[in-house]
Amino acid sequence: MREGFKNWFATTSSWLKASLLIVPLILVLAFASQGSKWGSIYTLSTSSSYASLDSEKNSSLHAKESENPADLHSEALSNEVATAHSNSVSTPIVPQFNDRNEDNNPNITLSSENFNSTTLTEENESNDDFPPLKTRKQRVRTNLDRLEDGLRGARAAIKEAANGSQLEDPDYIPDGPIYRNAKVFHRSYLEMEKQFKIYVYKEGDLPLFHDGPCTLLYSMEGHFINKMEINKKFRTQNPEKAHGPATSFYVPDLAKNSIRALCNANTSERFNPMKDVSIPEISLKTFNLEVGLIGGLSPSQRRILAFFAGGNHGPVRPILFQHWEKKDHDIRVHSYLRKGVSYYDLMRQSKYCLCPSGYEVASPRVVESLYNGCVPVLISKSYVPPFSDVLNWKMFSVMVSLEDIPNLKKILMSIPDRQYIRMQKRGVQVRRHFELHATPKRFDVFHMILHSIWLRRLNVRIGNDPGEILD
Repeated sequence: MREGFKNWFATTSSWLKASLLIVPLILVLAFASQGSKWGSIYTLSTSSSYASLDSEKNSSLHAKESENPADLHSEALSNEVATAHSNSVSTPIVPQFNDRNEDNNPNITLSSENFNSTTLTEENESNDDFPPLKTRKQRVRTNLDRLEDGLRGARAAIKEAANGSQLEDPDYIPDGPIYRNAKVFHRSYLEMEKQFKIYVYKEGDLPLFHDGPCTLLYSMEGHFINKMEINKKFRTQNPEKAHGPATSFYVPDLAKNSIRALCNANTSERFNPMKDVSIPEISLKTFNLEVGLIGGLSPSQRRILAFFAGGNHGPVRPILFQHWEKKDHDIRVHSYLRKGVSYYDLMRQSKYCLCPSGYEVASPRVVESLYNGCVPVLISKSYVPPFSDVLNWKMFSVMVSLEDIPNLKKILMSIPDRQYIRMQKRGVQVRRHFELHATPKRFDVFHMILHSIWLRRLNVRIGNDPGEILD
């Protein structure tokens, strides 16, 4: 074959021999003259390997194919741009697909037009060969997140109030020993007014009904529900804006996770003062809330040491009746009063009003005592008085254990007159927090119940998952 080629070459004309040398030279020159364009072209095979005109770059890219495709993509772009001609455009570059070549491989060119990102897109072909760049997914903030932010700010403001100056208030400035910390309470109350919202289920919605009684022993429950229904400041029609989770599905175990508001605040019956609210028991004879409920003689004019009238029932009262019914002129204990004798008049003539538990630990006589200027004497077991997280009950009441009932007169007589007068005046001061008005007023019993709920909501953080209590 070699001899045949030599013979053919020897007999070939000179112009044909020159052509064999010139054509390759033209191809090489043409390739080199297009360096500013071709140097920015590489071929993407269907197996996702990168092919470069520079063999060294090609081998380095293949060596990294097992790594992140996005990293390979960035390095390929930088290598190609580095080999481009010095007069190439320096504006941002985005890869774009051209038409397919004869080998059915798409050609990718670098263009500075319509720059948005370095993501490769292929016309009429899926992007499975180019997994998208992984971006950190930002969690969408919920209404509950925003509520928790507000509560976090309230907690910080309340803590600062402990060592801060006294706040101004046009209606009332809490002050004095009847409060555990007057400044902290005041700041907490103001924070409640700024942001606390409660969702009220409509009549008939499970698990609540609203037609509660508004007289006698259950007056407080009925009036509170009524006042909450017509309230525009604290009530929200949107459960997403309420500070308490929807009971229907967020809190499947209400006794465990909900904030219960009860008159019968009995710790022996699983009342938890850390999360549950003690409501004062108020017994109203009529619907007229503004007339005849408050009054009484001055301390110096009260001639009766202690007074009680009521049924003999429950675990505490039989002990009281056993030791004191009709046995002492100073300790007046009656099961029933004679016709024509006013129950409230006797309270207003007494220094101390006895408030023993009946069937339940709470007694409406606690509030009645405060209404009539009489120092309440709490005789109970396992009872948590209302608003105990704010009010210091020892400053305006006397607490007697069941074991000390026989010593009741001795205990009361041992209290100096000056101390009694101070307690009586403090009772008059604290009375505003137990007053019930047809139209609620700031710092009254309606708002104090709300504040007790507010405090317990401040003490927990609720997560976005159903029933999730974070602390």
